[in-house]
This record gives sequence, structure tokens and C-alpha cells, in this order.
Amino acid sequence: MTTSPLSTTTLPNPARPPEPTPRPRRARRTGRPGHGAFGYVFLAPFLVVFLIGIVAPLGYAAYLSFFQDRLVGGTVFVGLDNYRRALTDDLFRAGLGRVALFLVVQVPVMLLLALAAALALDSGRLRWPGLFRIGIFVPYAVPAVVASLMWGYLYGDRFGLIGQVGEVLRTDVPDLLGSSWMLASIGNVVTWEYVGYNMLILYAALRTVPHELYEAAEVDGAGEFRKAWSIKLPALRPALLLATVFSVIGTFQLFNEPNVMQSLAPGVISTSYTPNMYAYNLAFNGQQFNYSAAVAVVLGAVTAVAAYAVQFRSTRKGQGK
Repeated sequence: MTTSPLSTTTLPNPARPPEPTPRPRRARRTGRPGHGAFGYVFLAPFLVVFLIGIVAPLGYAAYLSFFQDRLVGGTVFVGLDNYRRALTDDLFRAGLGRVALFLVVQVPVMLLLALAAALALDSGRLRWPGLFRIGIFVPYAVPAVVASLMWGYLYGDRFGLIGQVGEVLRTDVPDLLGSSWMLASIGNVVTWEYVGYNMLILYAALRTVPHELYEAAEVDGAGEFRKAWSIKLPALRPALLLATVFSVIGTFQLFNEPNVMQSLAPGVISTSYTPNMYAYNLAFNGQQFNYSAAVAVVLGAVTAVAAYAVQFRSTRKGQGK
């Protein structure tokens, strides 16, 4: 006797309703702060420093820029008069043009040197890579004032190393502290200081590239130059953008190097040589605090626009637009 397969199969009861899906239980409130509250607790120290060190000074500078001290009437509200004066100030515009020229020439040279050093370190062909890395980074640890004094004495045509080399070779050397060479001399000091800093940013980005990409490129017959061009440089694009933005901001804030060299080359560097020097001397030597605040606000706006333009252009270029 054979048994039908249907007799051994349990069929669902059509009259039986489906079981309801259990609802997730709500977490009981224990009175403890949630993850969001803990996040704000850890973020609070940064927010406090940010508000006190950045937001408050910027707000106070913007507030001062709308007033003016007068002999008759005291401090009066003048609206945008200080900003109109800053935008038509020949000394301020000359300083902006000077740092813009500095930016166009010095920043590419500095980043190219930092890129070459990072690629050399990442190649693995240096005999003492640790010593090479430290040697390039050490100038960044030297304070800007000390670096400016050191290079300023080296530049001296009478007492400096360059002047002594000219005497030994019995040839004329350029006056590196003169008006024609001063901007290039300052650019050399800044480049010497910050090549190592930017090199570490680029080198850290190179260390994150997967080794599988290099192995695949070697299988395809790619050499070191081809790997650097097709793998390393595209991987360095975000790091290069970061270094460029930092360099743009630092260029418009140029102050220490020309301010120190001003004493080494009297009459060559004026009090308005850079916008930062101009704002500083307006406030502390000319007692024009309100106008100095307006100059500082305009300089900050120009810096923000320039940094955003660099970032926007790099982003569009990376997207192929």
C-alpha cells in the first residue's frame, strides 16, 4: 500500500490568521545622557576655545570697524566709511599686490620641492630615509623670528656668508637685502621653513596608497615614473589641495619674516610692506584701531575668497569639469 505525498504534508489552515509581528520594545529611560549629549561634552572644549580665540576677536574687530575716533565728538558710528577707505587705500592695495605676487611664485616652488621630497621618501631608494625626513622637517621647528635673523645675516653683503663668498671669488654678488631682491629673499626663508611641513602632509598621504596598486602596475610593466604619474599623483590630490589652501592662508598672513628683516634692511621694507604689517602698525603705532580693524576684516575676506577659489577650482578639476 502506497501513501500519497499529500497525506504526509501539513497544509496551512486557511482560517487561521497570521501571527502579528512583534513590535520592538522601546528603550527604557534611565536618566543617563544619550550619545548625542556625550558628543557635545567632548566637543565643548574645542567650541569654547574656538569661540574665545576666533569668533570673539573677529566679532570685536568687525564691531570696531564701524566706528571712528574723532577729536570732536569722540567715538562715532561711521558705518562703512572705514571699508571704503581701505578699498581705496594705495598702501593697502600695494601690500595686497605684493603678497599676491609672493603667492604666485613662492607657493608653487615650495609645494614642488615638498612633492619631490615626499616622492623620494616613498620610493624606498634612499639610504637613510629617517635622517632625510628629519633633516627636511627640522627647519619647521625653528621659530620664524630666528630663521629670519639667521638668513638675514647670511644675506648681508659685508658680514654675511654670501658677501664673504663674493670676496673670495672676487666677484660682485647681488644685494639680497636690497629692494629688488627682498621679496625673493623672504620667499627663500618661507620656503626653507615650510617645505618639511608640507612634505610630511604629502608623505602621509602616500603611505595610505594600497600596495596592491603598485603590484598590479609592476605586473603591467609600469616603471617608477609611470607609477608616480598614474598612481601616486592622483592619490596626492586631496593632500595637495590641503597644503595649497594652508599656503594661501599663510601667504596673506605674512608678517614675521618681513617684520624682522625690516631692522636688517632699513628703508627697504616699509611699515605697509604686507597687509598684516600695515594693520599692525596702524593699530599699535598710529593708534588707528578702528581703521586697522577694517583693514583686518577686508584682509580676512580676501584670504577666505582666495582659499575658497583654490578649493573650488581644484574640486571642479578633479571632477573633470
